[in-house]
Amino acid sequence: MTQPDHVTALDLPLMDPASMDEDMRRYLAVCQEKLGMVPNVLRAYSFDQNKLRNFVSFYNELMLGDSGLSRLEREMIAVVVSSVNRCYYCLVAHGQAVRALSGDPTLGEMLVMNYRVAELEARSVAMLDFAVALTEDPESVGEADRDVLRDTGFSDREIWDIAAVAAFFNMTNRLAAGVDMMPNPEYHAMDR
Repeated sequence: MTQPDHVTALDLPLMDPASMDEDMRRYLAVCQEKLGMVPNVLRAYSFDQNKLRNFVSFYNELMLGDSGLSRLEREMIAVVVSSVNRCYYCLVAHGQAVRALSGDPTLGEMLVMNYRVAELEARSVAMLDFAVALTEDPESVGEADRDVLRDTGFSDREIWDIAAVAAFFNMTNRLAAGVDMMPNPEYHAMDR
């Protein structure tokens, strides 16, 4: 059985990159060059360049910007949050990013299915436990949870970043589910 052939289930006017503003054309060209595709999440946002620009800016700052968290740690949070939320789009796309960044073709799948089966350092387990708690039962998160992170070596700034990445993916997971966003099929075979 093949994956549905659509970006989203909504009938939105996806823009041709050639008709977009210069900054967005350049950005999508970089995606095409580096990834060999334009991720469907960007294509989905293309109906409104201001929303696309804001999404790209926030995503890039959160996931690629200055942080005490590595890119791999941020992608691991994305996958574990998306696993709790059963977000097909993000599990496929960010599972691939975990495979690429870790060099481990099985780590992405372990995080998708059950991060507790992966052989992770205590720091990573604490980080992912915190992200899961924020996803499943946010009102229960308190100072004791932050102290566990501090005890495993996270600074308060890094705790902020863990919370920010978890919150972002809770939002994007709900958007992807709400519009039936499909990941690019190319992700499935990458970094295996």
